[in-house]
This record gives sequence, C-alpha cells and structure tokens, in this order.
Amino acid sequence: MAADRPTNFGGKLREARERRGVSLRDVATATKISVAALEALERNDISRLPGGIFSRAFVRAYAVEVGLPPDETVQEFIASFPHESVTAGHPTAKPVEDTQAFESNRSMVTTFLRLVGLSIPIAAAVLYFGTVGRRAPKQPPSPTPAVLAAPVPTPPAPALQATTPSASESIDPSRLAVVLTVSRQCWVSAEVDGMKAFERTLQAGERQTLDVRSELVLKTGDAGAVSLTLNGLDARPLGKSGEVVTVRMRPSNFKDFLQNP
Repeated sequence: MAADRPTNFGGKLREARERRGVSLRDVATATKISVAALEALERNDISRLPGGIFSRAFVRAYAVEVGLPPDETVQEFIASFPHESVTAGHPTAKPVEDTQAFESNRSMVTTFLRLVGLSIPIAAAVLYFGTVGRRAPKQPPSPTPAVLAAPVPTPPAPALQATTPSASESIDPSRLAVVLTVSRQCWVSAEVDGMKAFERTLQAGERQTLDVRSELVLKTGDAGAVSLTLNGLDARPLGKSGEVVTVRMRPSNFKDFLQNP
C-alpha cells in the first residue's frame, strides 16, 4: 500500500527525528503511541493507524517531539493522504464490522437462549415462594385463643422479597457498568451512547467509570495497559502491549469480552 504512493511524508518525519538524534522508542515513550504505529507512520502505511481524528492526533504528537510545526505537519498529512482514513476511517473497516456484527448477533441469540433456560427455574422458584408466602398466614386455627395469636409473624414473605430482585437483575440486559483502569500512562478515548465521554492520556492507576445504555466505543493506543470490569466481572485483555485497538461494547454483547463468559 505504501509503495503505490508518490508522497514521502513518513520519510520527512523520519529525517526530522534522526536530525534530533532520538529513537522511535524515545518518541513512543514521550507520546504514549506504540512503536509499531510510529514505524507504520514513517513507512506511509496509515492503514495501521486508528483513523480520523486519532491519526491526526498521532501526527501532531510526533511533530512536537521531533521539532516540526504541528499544525503545518497535520495539514501536510491530510494533503498527502486525501483518500485514506484521515477523516472518515479505513475502507477495510466494513468487513471487520460486518464480522463483528455477525458475531454479536450470534452472541445475542446464545445469550437469549441462556437467559430463557435460566428464567425457567427462577420463575418456578418465585412461583413456589409466592405460593408459600400467600399460604403461610392461613394456618389452621387452634382451639385455644392463645395459640391462635402465635402465628402473626410470617417468615416466608422476606424470602420472596430477597429472591425477586436478584432474578430481575439476572435477566435485565439494558445496562452496562464499565470500570476502566490503566496500569501505566496510556492514551484512551471513550464514546458512550453516541456522546464523547473523554479523550486524553490517563496516568498510571487512574480509573474511569462509564454507565452504558446503548453502546461504548473504546479506543486506546496501548491495549495492554487497559483493564476493564463489566457489570462487576473481570474482562479479558483488549490486546497486546503497545497495540492500537478499537472495540465496541453493548449491554447485549459484553459477555463476549469477559474472561469466563
């Protein structure tokens, strides 16, 4: 892909870096962008970048570190790649998203069947305790007034109240509570239900809590530094250290991201 382009925008960046006497590792440490992404930028291979505003943010950060004017460098980047993912995302993203949609739909069907199987014993338990709770006050009357007054407290009623909320929570997939923590400095962007929640470099140990009703679009420049819990359950790693990753999570498919779904 890079070989078909007349531009050598990446070569200009590499020359500026070498004049400064800094390595790609030095730039990666300063900008929190992976070495693999920086190497791709110097090769003019922007298919390895996240696309849109995030690619331009990478170029701006690189320019600052190697002493180039950031605004002019970003404009040159846009002019060098007018038909790529600089503004609208990679052309190859659609097959990936189609595959993700297929996997998501399959996951939704599997989750629905699991919930149906789980709801049958829960419904039976609720019906049983409900019947016991209604029948408990109707104890056979004793011939003596003193014994008749004894069964006033009815213990089964609290048991029904304790069972009902947990059953409701187990079958209600309308909400996703996400807790995000980073183990080292890491650039992260989060979009919740179509609105930008935040986009910045998080510091080591920093935590963000997100309440998702529809969809979470999470992007990071170092997937190995990000840890998640989804509805209180540990999520599997998003990717390798230094890997640029974009994921989409919804209340209906979050179990696909759990360590033990």
